[in-house]
Amino acid sequence: MALYLISGGAGFIGSHIASALVERGDRVRVLDNLSTGSLANLEPLDVGSPGSGVAVEFQEGSITDLDACHAAAEGVDGIFHEAAQVSVPASVADPMGSYEVNVLGTHNLLEAARAAGAERFVFAASSAAYGESKELPKHEGMSPQPCSPYASGKVAAEHLLSVYARCFNLQTVSLRYFNVFGPRQADDSPYTGVIAIFARALLEGRAPTIYGDGEQTRDFTFVDNVVQANLSAMDSPPSEQGAVINVGGGERISLNQLFAAMADGLGVDLEPVYGETRAGDVRHSLADLTRARDLIGYTPTLGWRDGLQRTIEWYRQVFASEVERGTPG
Repeated sequence: MALYLISGGAGFIGSHIASALVERGDRVRVLDNLSTGSLANLEPLDVGSPGSGVAVEFQEGSITDLDACHAAAEGVDGIFHEAAQVSVPASVADPMGSYEVNVLGTHNLLEAARAAGAERFVFAASSAAYGESKELPKHEGMSPQPCSPYASGKVAAEHLLSVYARCFNLQTVSLRYFNVFGPRQADDSPYTGVIAIFARALLEGRAPTIYGDGEQTRDFTFVDNVVQANLSAMDSPPSEQGAVINVGGGERISLNQLFAAMADGLGVDLEPVYGETRAGDVRHSLADLTRARDLIGYTPTLGWRDGLQRTIEWYRQVFASEVERGTPG
């Protein structure tokens, strides 16, 4: 039975990783400042304080606090680094705040991992690293072209992982996520994922806003696939030091296609509102999954339509519960 630290473990992706680890018999320690995460995401699990012997130990704290990182990393076998400032628009509005979390915070965790003698470090990198390159699909051999402070911070963090792999023999893997979605993704902020935002609006009978003409495309990736990739990267890291690996669904979908599928799935007859293209947004995205398959044995097991149906049903249940309590939205 191994002990793993998950930074941001009360968040969307981190809580799914926690559930998968507990299900297979491992123990988990979560470091989260609850700025965007929620303990409700961990409710199905046995959660307690560090040292209490429960399946999931929870430590409230920020990755920008080096002491908190050292305390959280003590005695762990590996680290899943999911905590981040994840909004492109927010990073444009506050670049320094974004870099503090995504660069300094990552460095703090790497230092904590080194001091604790952790063997492996798996990082939530981002497909935003590819920027506006017109080449499709995006492959890891392409030069990064970040278009936002968020994207450049994620690329900087990848380089930190590579340095710690080479200098300190820490086994590191950076997984470049492509537009992850699924149950538990927050739907109450303009900075959350587009599927979560569309779901909230459609369930409330509102027309959501699509920024741009809606023909921009994304590789929407169901969260179960991302969890699979994380566990594979932790269990059998590639021999390459500081490896960077795409994690996507392998299919390109326009926002207009996505909206139509969601409206149909929810039985809603609405048209979207179109707004100005947002600064830092990329036009097209699609993952080349060759390295993922070759290095960690990853192939997506659930396509975006099946994943979307599961996600829609989850949002429908959440919304119905809110209506019952008299607190929708």
